[in-house]
Amino acid sequence: MTTPDPEGLLAEQLLRLTRRVHRIQKHHLEQRDLGITPAQSRLLRTLAHYGSPPRMADLAERLEVVPRAVTTLVDGLEASGRVRRVADPTNRRVTRIELTDAGRQALEELRGARRSAAREILAPLTDEQREVLGDLLDTLVDGAAAGRC
Repeated sequence: MTTPDPEGLLAEQLLRLTRRVHRIQKHHLEQRDLGITPAQSRLLRTLAHYGSPPRMADLAERLEVVPRAVTTLVDGLEASGRVRRVADPTNRRVTRIELTDAGRQALEELRGARRSAAREILAPLTDEQREVLGDLLDTLVDGAAAGRC
């Protein structure tokens, strides 16, 4: 008989929860009919964190993807009017990406979809359980930010 592997069980639970979160978020996005993929959503959220339009290479690094992947995402978002390419004022060979008004509106819709998904996922928890979960998640996120894996 094998002994239970608590870390393995937790890892499996986290993976199952992550898949459920993605599935529910996708459902809420589809209900809003935004025509935005999860990857495009992530790029828009990342773009919103910059104080000024970032370079494509900056986005690729932040998203931890190859630059070509960012180009494909930007192409789709640009075609829908949510982002635009702008020339770098100091180096004309560099292209920067900025949110448009339509992109900012899409971000608001995305935030609403994420809040709806969170309410659905957290519905079975009491207020006290939510607080404990929040504390635990903060600990895990802070541990990852400190370089502990």
